[in-house]
Amino acid sequence: MKKSIFVIILAAFMAMPMFMSSCKKAEPKPIALQLYSVRQNMDSSAVWTIEQVAKIGYKYVEAAGYKDGKFYGMDPVAFAELLKKNGIDFLSSHTGQPVPDSANWNKTMAWWDTCIAAHKIAGVKYIVQPFMDSVGYTSLAGVKRYCDYFNAVGEKCNAAGIKFGYHNHDREFKSIDSTVIYDYMLKNTDSTKVFFEMDLWWIYIGGGNALEYFAKYPGRFTLLHIKDEYEVGGSGKIDWKAIFDKASLAGAKYYVVEQEEYKTTALDGAKKSFDYLENADFVK
Repeated sequence: MKKSIFVIILAAFMAMPMFMSSCKKAEPKPIALQLYSVRQNMDSSAVWTIEQVAKIGYKYVEAAGYKDGKFYGMDPVAFAELLKKNGIDFLSSHTGQPVPDSANWNKTMAWWDTCIAAHKIAGVKYIVQPFMDSVGYTSLAGVKRYCDYFNAVGEKCNAAGIKFGYHNHDREFKSIDSTVIYDYMLKNTDSTKVFFEMDLWWIYIGGGNALEYFAKYPGRFTLLHIKDEYEVGGSGKIDWKAIFDKASLAGAKYYVVEQEEYKTTALDGAKKSFDYLENADFVK
């Protein structure tokens, strides 16, 4: 009898690690919201909007409101605390400056020093420049100027423990002298200093093929902008399963939802996009 009780207790003890493991809370999917998606709400009340974003379920955000050392008018510490209070990590931030000429190089680099310092205080992991001016679209020499510039900014970011990247629109998939601008940028930026945040709607509009880029430049696309015509998954124009099946090849660590347009309200659209990704088995 005593032996039987001992065997039962031993079996129960041995099963405890498996039971505890099954009870562990699953890690949230790495889904972020680009706050440009709810820009009008952020302009009205950043505090209230962040609370709503948290209620939807987002655990990460990407800012689009850095100016003069502040985020949406708040100093870096205050904005970071607002996010932390709502269980949100400050993942990334869109900001930047056009490529400077030689006369303005030092001034622009000083701007970056201030910018990087503010982002470091706020705990940002990634800074992303989401634009080039006409210099980057008119000649390969102009694109090369941007590549060299981005390498220099990336080096500064690396020194501060932050990664620097570039976000495309559709114009990067046009050709100059038979060379696609986006390919030129990928080949002429240092992969240790510059990553790419591929916007999957804009590459579709520009006529590029995301899967071909993942295969040709594996590991370069640390962030993916998950964007559709309206809410994610609504248009049927993008094969999201195919994209996410190759996300590891791309090097993607986070999926950043961005809506430029929506059918109802910005927050409702953000929720529909989140729910689509959260419920999709192919999003890991």
